Amino acid sequence: MTATAARPSNSRGPRVRAPRGGRLRLPAVWRTPLAIVGAVIALAWVVVAFTAPLWVPYPPDAQMLPRLLPPGTDGAILGTDALGRDLFSRLMSGAGVTIPLSLMLVAASVVIGTVIGASAGYFGKWVDEVLMRITDLFMAFPTVILAMVVAASLGPSLFNAVIAAIVVSWPQYARVTRSLVLGLRGQNYVIAGRLLGHSPLRSLLADIAPNITGPVVVLAALDIGSAILLLSGLSFLGLGAQPPTAEWGSMISSALQNFDAWWIGLFPGLAILTVVMAFNFIGDSLRDALDPSSRTERAASGVVAAPKTEDEALKGTGASA
Repeated sequence: MTATAARPSNSRGPRVRAPRGGRLRLPAVWRTPLAIVGAVIALAWVVVAFTAPLWVPYPPDAQMLPRLLPPGTDGAILGTDALGRDLFSRLMSGAGVTIPLSLMLVAASVVIGTVIGASAGYFGKWVDEVLMRITDLFMAFPTVILAMVVAASLGPSLFNAVIAAIVVSWPQYARVTRSLVLGLRGQNYVIAGRLLGHSPLRSLLADIAPNITGPVVVLAALDIGSAILLLSGLSFLGLGAQPPTAEWGSMISSALQNFDAWWIGLFPGLAILTVVMAFNFIGDSLRDALDPSSRTERAASGVVAAPKTEDEALKGTGASA
Protein backbone atom coordinates (compact mmCIF):
# COMPACT_ATOMS: atom_id res chain seq x y z
CA MET A 1 0.00 0.00 0.00
CA THR A 2 1.52 3.26 -1.08
CA ALA A 3 1.43 6.13 1.37
CA THR A 4 0.34 9.35 -0.17
CA ALA A 5 1.52 12.66 1.20
CA ALA A 6 -1.23 14.87 2.40
CA ARG A 7 -1.51 17.98 0.30
CA PRO A 8 -2.58 21.24 1.83
CA SER A 9 -6.16 22.13 1.17
CA ASN A 10 -6.97 25.03 -1.14
CA SER A 11 -9.70 26.23 1.20
CA ARG A 12 -8.82 29.37 3.06
CA GLY A 13 -9.39 29.41 6.78
CA PRO A 14 -9.57 32.43 9.03
CA ARG A 15 -6.68 34.78 8.54
CA VAL A 16 -4.50 35.51 11.53
CA ARG A 17 -2.19 38.46 11.47
CA ALA A 18 1.16 37.93 13.12
CA PRO A 19 3.02 40.90 14.53
CA ARG A 20 5.61 42.08 12.05
CA GLY A 21 9.00 40.95 13.21
CA GLY A 22 7.52 40.04 16.58
CA ARG A 23 7.44 43.71 17.59
CA LEU A 24 4.85 45.14 19.94
CA ARG A 25 2.54 47.52 18.09
CA LEU A 26 1.40 50.58 19.98
CA PRO A 27 -2.19 51.80 19.60
CA ALA A 28 -2.60 54.05 16.59
CA VAL A 29 -3.33 57.11 18.69
CA TRP A 30 0.10 56.84 20.36
CA ARG A 31 1.83 56.77 16.97
CA THR A 32 0.68 60.27 16.09
CA PRO A 33 3.36 62.98 15.89
CA LEU A 34 1.86 65.07 18.70
CA ALA A 35 1.71 62.10 21.05
CA ILE A 36 5.31 61.14 20.33
CA VAL A 37 6.60 64.70 20.72
CA GLY A 38 4.64 65.26 23.92
CA ALA A 39 5.75 61.98 25.48
CA VAL A 40 9.42 62.53 24.62
CA ILE A 41 9.51 66.11 25.92
CA ALA A 42 7.56 65.29 29.08
CA LEU A 43 9.70 62.24 29.84
CA ALA A 44 12.88 64.26 29.29
CA TRP A 45 11.74 66.96 31.73
CA VAL A 46 10.66 64.40 34.33
CA VAL A 47 14.08 62.73 34.13
CA VAL A 48 15.76 66.11 34.49
CA ALA A 49 13.56 66.97 37.47
CA PHE A 50 14.62 63.91 39.44
CA THR A 51 18.28 63.67 38.36
CA ALA A 52 19.41 67.30 37.99
CA PRO A 53 21.19 67.49 41.39
CA LEU A 54 23.49 64.66 40.26
CA TRP A 55 24.92 66.32 37.15
CA VAL A 56 24.37 70.10 37.10
CA PRO A 57 27.76 71.89 37.01
CA TYR A 58 27.08 74.24 39.95
CA PRO A 59 24.79 74.29 42.98
CA PRO A 60 21.71 76.34 42.03
CA ASP A 61 22.36 78.97 44.73
CA ALA A 62 26.14 79.22 44.32
CA GLN A 63 27.41 82.71 43.44
CA MET A 64 30.64 81.51 41.84
CA LEU A 65 30.69 83.33 38.48
CA PRO A 66 30.78 86.94 37.25
CA ARG A 67 27.45 88.75 37.11
CA LEU A 68 25.25 88.86 34.00
CA LEU A 69 27.40 86.72 31.71
CA PRO A 70 25.63 86.28 28.34
CA PRO A 71 24.71 82.84 26.98
CA GLY A 72 27.53 80.91 25.34
CA THR A 73 30.16 82.09 27.80
CA ASP A 74 32.74 79.48 28.69
CA GLY A 75 31.58 77.78 31.89
CA ALA A 76 28.07 79.26 31.69
CA ILE A 77 26.25 77.89 28.66
CA LEU A 78 23.03 79.85 29.39
CA GLY A 79 24.74 82.78 31.10
CA THR A 80 24.44 83.98 34.69
CA ASP A 81 21.95 86.13 36.59
CA ALA A 82 22.45 89.36 38.52
CA LEU A 83 24.02 87.49 41.46
CA GLY A 84 26.47 85.45 39.40
CA ARG A 85 24.51 82.19 39.62
CA ASP A 86 24.71 79.75 36.72
CA LEU A 87 21.40 79.95 34.85
CA PHE A 88 21.65 76.44 33.39
CA SER A 89 22.07 74.90 36.84
CA ARG A 90 19.17 76.91 38.22
CA LEU A 91 16.95 76.05 35.23
CA MET A 92 17.56 72.31 35.56
CA SER A 93 17.20 72.40 39.33
CA GLY A 94 13.99 74.44 38.97
CA ALA A 95 12.45 71.53 37.07
CA GLY A 96 12.82 69.48 40.24
CA VAL A 97 10.71 72.04 42.08
CA THR A 98 8.02 73.00 39.59
CA ILE A 99 7.21 69.66 37.93
CA PRO A 100 6.93 67.37 41.01
CA LEU A 101 4.88 69.93 42.92
CA SER A 102 2.56 70.39 39.95
CA LEU A 103 2.05 66.64 39.66
CA MET A 104 1.45 66.46 43.41
CA LEU A 105 -1.18 69.18 43.43
CA VAL A 106 -2.99 67.64 40.45
CA ALA A 107 -3.04 64.26 42.22
CA ALA A 108 -4.37 65.85 45.42
CA SER A 109 -7.03 67.75 43.46
CA VAL A 110 -8.12 64.55 41.71
CA VAL A 111 -8.47 62.67 45.01
CA ILE A 112 -10.41 65.45 46.76
CA GLY A 113 -12.61 66.26 43.77
CA THR A 114 -13.48 62.67 42.90
CA VAL A 115 -14.36 61.78 46.49
CA ILE A 116 -16.66 64.78 46.82
CA GLY A 117 -18.19 64.38 43.36
CA ALA A 118 -18.73 60.64 43.70
CA SER A 119 -20.37 61.08 47.11
CA ALA A 120 -22.68 63.78 45.78
CA GLY A 121 -23.63 61.81 42.66
CA TYR A 122 -24.14 58.48 44.39
CA PHE A 123 -26.07 59.51 47.51
CA GLY A 124 -27.97 62.45 46.01
CA LYS A 125 -30.61 64.33 48.03
CA TRP A 126 -29.24 66.58 50.78
CA VAL A 127 -25.70 65.20 50.40
CA ASP A 128 -25.68 66.31 46.78
CA GLU A 129 -27.13 69.71 47.62
CA VAL A 130 -24.64 70.48 50.38
CA LEU A 131 -21.53 69.28 48.52
CA MET A 132 -22.45 70.94 45.24
CA ARG A 133 -23.28 74.26 46.87
CA ILE A 134 -19.83 74.22 48.47
CA THR A 135 -18.34 73.40 45.07
CA ASP A 136 -20.29 76.23 43.44
CA LEU A 137 -18.96 78.61 46.08
CA PHE A 138 -15.37 77.86 45.09
CA MET A 139 -16.18 78.02 41.38
CA ALA A 140 -17.88 81.41 41.73
CA PHE A 141 -14.51 83.19 41.90
CA PRO A 142 -11.91 83.49 39.12
CA THR A 143 -9.29 80.79 39.57
CA VAL A 144 -6.20 82.98 39.65
CA ILE A 145 -7.79 85.64 41.90
CA LEU A 146 -8.95 83.04 44.43
CA ALA A 147 -5.53 81.36 44.39
CA MET A 148 -3.85 84.73 45.03
CA VAL A 149 -6.20 85.47 47.93
CA VAL A 150 -5.61 82.07 49.53
CA ALA A 151 -1.84 82.23 49.06
CA ALA A 152 -1.66 85.78 50.42
CA SER A 153 -3.80 84.81 53.42
CA LEU A 154 -1.59 81.84 54.25
CA GLY A 155 1.64 83.71 53.66
CA PRO A 156 4.11 83.69 50.75
CA SER A 157 5.78 80.29 50.52
CA LEU A 158 5.96 77.44 48.04
CA PHE A 159 3.94 75.10 50.27
CA ASN A 160 1.16 77.66 50.69
CA ALA A 161 1.11 78.23 46.93
CA VAL A 162 0.52 74.51 46.41
CA ILE A 163 -2.33 74.59 48.96
CA ALA A 164 -3.86 77.57 47.16
CA ALA A 165 -3.61 75.77 43.82
CA ILE A 166 -5.34 72.69 45.26
CA VAL A 167 -8.14 74.84 46.70
CA VAL A 168 -8.98 76.25 43.27
CA SER A 169 -8.42 73.02 41.27
CA TRP A 170 -10.55 70.34 42.94
CA PRO A 171 -14.04 71.74 42.09
CA GLN A 172 -13.78 70.86 38.39
CA TYR A 173 -13.05 67.22 39.25
CA ALA A 174 -16.00 67.19 41.64
CA ARG A 175 -18.34 68.47 38.92
CA VAL A 176 -17.13 66.01 36.28
CA THR A 177 -17.19 63.03 38.66
CA ARG A 178 -20.69 63.87 39.91
CA SER A 179 -22.08 64.02 36.38
CA LEU A 180 -20.48 60.69 35.50
CA VAL A 181 -21.74 58.97 38.65
CA LEU A 182 -25.25 60.33 38.11
CA GLY A 183 -25.28 58.69 34.70
CA LEU A 184 -24.08 55.34 36.04
CA ARG A 185 -25.85 54.84 39.34
CA GLY A 186 -29.11 53.89 37.59
CA GLN A 187 -27.51 51.23 35.38
CA ASN A 188 -28.74 47.68 35.84
CA TYR A 189 -25.43 46.27 37.01
CA VAL A 190 -25.12 48.93 39.72
CA ILE A 191 -28.70 48.31 40.89
CA ALA A 192 -28.07 44.54 40.86
CA GLY A 193 -25.01 45.04 43.03
CA ARG A 194 -26.99 47.02 45.57
CA LEU A 195 -29.70 44.32 45.62
CA LEU A 196 -26.99 41.75 46.34
CA GLY A 197 -25.98 43.71 49.40
CA HIS A 198 -23.05 45.75 48.12
CA SER A 199 -22.14 48.60 50.44
CA PRO A 200 -21.98 52.12 48.94
CA LEU A 201 -18.18 52.03 49.11
CA ARG A 202 -17.99 48.69 47.30
CA SER A 203 -20.50 49.81 44.71
CA LEU A 204 -18.51 52.96 44.00
CA LEU A 205 -15.16 51.20 43.83
CA ALA A 206 -16.17 48.00 42.02
CA ASP A 207 -19.06 49.02 39.79
CA ILE A 208 -18.71 52.74 39.09
CA ALA A 209 -15.04 53.69 39.46
CA PRO A 210 -13.75 51.60 36.50
CA ASN A 211 -16.21 53.37 34.19
CA ILE A 212 -15.29 56.93 35.19
CA THR A 213 -11.52 56.54 35.34
CA GLY A 214 -10.94 57.42 31.68
CA PRO A 215 -12.50 60.91 31.64
CA VAL A 216 -10.93 61.79 35.00
CA VAL A 217 -7.46 60.71 33.82
CA VAL A 218 -7.84 62.78 30.64
CA LEU A 219 -8.89 65.83 32.65
CA ALA A 220 -5.94 65.36 35.02
CA ALA A 221 -3.46 65.06 32.15
CA LEU A 222 -4.78 68.24 30.57
CA ASP A 223 -4.71 69.97 33.97
CA ILE A 224 -0.99 69.38 34.59
CA GLY A 225 -0.07 72.21 32.25
CA SER A 226 -2.52 74.56 33.96
CA ALA A 227 -1.08 73.56 37.34
CA ILE A 228 2.43 74.42 36.20
CA LEU A 229 1.26 77.79 34.91
CA LEU A 230 -0.66 78.54 38.11
CA LEU A 231 2.20 77.56 40.42
CA SER A 232 4.73 79.51 38.36
CA GLY A 233 2.37 82.48 38.23
CA LEU A 234 2.04 82.60 42.02
CA SER A 235 5.82 82.45 42.37
CA PHE A 236 6.14 85.20 39.76
CA LEU A 237 3.87 87.40 41.87
CA GLY A 238 5.93 86.72 44.99
CA LEU A 239 3.32 84.45 46.60
CA GLY A 240 5.10 81.16 45.92
CA ALA A 241 8.76 80.22 45.97
CA GLN A 242 10.94 82.72 47.78
CA PRO A 243 14.59 83.56 47.03
CA PRO A 244 16.98 81.86 46.69
CA THR A 245 14.83 78.85 45.68
CA ALA A 246 15.35 77.94 42.02
CA GLU A 247 11.79 77.93 40.67
CA TRP A 248 10.83 78.91 37.14
CA GLY A 249 8.24 81.53 38.07
CA SER A 250 10.52 83.27 40.56
CA MET A 251 13.36 83.18 38.02
CA ILE A 252 11.20 85.05 35.53
CA SER A 253 10.25 87.51 38.25
CA SER A 254 13.92 88.26 38.96
CA ALA A 255 14.40 89.09 35.27
CA LEU A 256 12.13 92.14 35.65
CA GLN A 257 14.98 93.94 37.43
CA ASN A 258 17.38 93.32 34.53
CA PHE A 259 15.60 93.95 31.25
CA ASP A 260 18.88 94.20 29.35
CA ALA A 261 19.81 90.67 30.41
CA TRP A 262 17.12 89.06 28.24
CA TRP A 263 18.35 85.52 28.87
CA ILE A 264 17.41 85.54 32.57
CA GLY A 265 13.68 85.41 31.80
CA LEU A 266 13.76 83.83 28.34
CA PHE A 267 15.02 80.36 29.23
CA PRO A 268 12.68 79.75 32.20
CA GLY A 269 9.80 80.94 30.01
CA LEU A 270 10.78 78.50 27.27
CA ALA A 271 10.99 75.72 29.85
CA ILE A 272 7.45 76.43 31.03
CA LEU A 273 6.23 76.62 27.42
CA THR A 274 7.73 73.27 26.41
CA VAL A 275 6.55 71.31 29.44
CA VAL A 276 3.02 72.74 29.29
CA MET A 277 2.74 71.95 25.57
CA ALA A 278 4.08 68.43 26.16
CA PHE A 279 1.49 67.57 28.80
CA ASN A 280 -1.27 69.12 26.68
CA PHE A 281 -0.24 66.89 23.76
CA ILE A 282 -0.33 63.87 26.06
CA GLY A 283 -3.76 64.88 27.35
CA ASP A 284 -5.13 65.17 23.81
CA SER A 285 -3.73 61.74 22.95
CA LEU A 286 -5.23 60.20 26.08
CA ARG A 287 -8.59 61.75 25.23
CA ASP A 288 -8.49 60.18 21.78
CA ALA A 289 -7.48 56.79 23.23
CA LEU A 290 -9.98 56.68 26.10
CA ASP A 291 -12.84 58.52 24.36
CA PRO A 292 -12.81 57.71 20.62
CA SER A 293 -16.07 59.60 20.14
CA SER A 294 -14.27 62.89 20.77
CA ARG A 295 -11.86 62.17 17.93
CA THR A 296 -14.72 61.22 15.63
CA GLU A 297 -16.52 64.46 16.44
CA ARG A 298 -13.40 66.51 15.79
CA ALA A 299 -12.80 64.63 12.54
CA ALA A 300 -16.35 65.44 11.42
CA SER A 301 -15.69 69.13 12.05
CA GLY A 302 -12.40 68.99 10.13
CA VAL A 303 -10.14 69.54 13.13
CA VAL A 304 -8.32 66.21 12.85
CA ALA A 305 -8.23 63.36 10.39
CA ALA A 306 -10.68 60.55 10.95
CA PRO A 307 -9.12 57.52 12.63
CA LYS A 308 -8.28 54.58 10.41
CA THR A 309 -9.15 51.02 11.18
CA GLU A 310 -6.38 48.41 11.15
CA ASP A 311 -7.53 47.06 7.78
CA GLU A 312 -7.51 50.54 6.26
CA ALA A 313 -4.06 51.22 7.64
CA LEU A 314 -2.71 47.96 6.17
CA LYS A 315 -4.28 48.71 2.79
CA GLY A 316 -2.79 52.19 2.83
CA THR A 317 0.72 50.75 3.27
CA GLY A 318 0.14 48.08 0.65
CA ALA A 319 0.71 45.27 3.14
CA SER A 320 -1.00 41.95 2.56
CA ALA A 321 -3.27 40.55 5.22
